[in-house]
Amino acid sequence: MNATLPGPDGRARCRWCAAAPEFLVYHDTEWGFPVDDDRRLFEKLCLEGFQSGLSWRTILAKRDNFRAAFHGFDFDRIATFTDTDVERLLMDKGIVRHRGKISAVINNAKRAQDLVRQEGSLSTYVWRFEPKAHERTEPQTASILAVSIALSKDLKKRGWSFVGPTTVYAFMQATGLINDHADGCIIRESAAKARAAFKR
Repeated sequence: MNATLPGPDGRARCRWCAAAPEFLVYHDTEWGFPVDDDRRLFEKLCLEGFQSGLSWRTILAKRDNFRAAFHGFDFDRIATFTDTDVERLLMDKGIVRHRGKISAVINNAKRAQDLVRQEGSLSTYVWRFEPKAHERTEPQTASILAVSIALSKDLKKRGWSFVGPTTVYAFMQATGLINDHADGCIIRESAAKARAAFKR
C-alpha cells in the first residue's frame, strides 16, 4: 500500500495525516521535528502514555485541556500534586479520566526531576537513545526498535510508568529522534534538515 496520499494542496504526505483534519498541521509542523525543550519532551511522553488504548485524535483534540490541567506540563509543579489533585483531575471532563495514567504523570514528574539532577536535562538523556543509522528501519514499518526497548527499560528502572516500548517508540517518532515520515512525503526532507541542524 502506498504510504502517502495527496494533501489539500495536492502534495504527497504520510497517509495517516489524512485520517482527521487536525492531523495535517500537526504532521506538517511538529511530528518528526527534533525537540530539545524538557517541558515539551515531558509533555509528549505523558500524552503518548495517555494515548495507550486510545486514538491519537482523541489526545490531540484534548491537548489544550491537558496542558491547562497539568500546568503546561511543568514537571516541577506536577511533582507537588497530591491525592486531592488526582481526585480533581478525575472530575475534569476535558482530559482522559484514567486514575492510573493521571497518577503516572505525577510519578513521572518526580522521576523527571531526579533525571534532571542526574543527567543535566531530559533532553541530554533522551537524545542519547537516538538510533544510529544502522538501527533504523524503513519509515513506518516498525512499532518498536531496539532503542525504544532500551529507553523503555531504562525509564522503568528509574521508576517511570506508562512508558512501554511502543509508547516510547511513538514518543521518539513525535520528537524527531526518528524521522519516520514516509518516503515521498513532502515533510520528510524538512524534518531531515531540522534534524541535521539540531544540536545534540
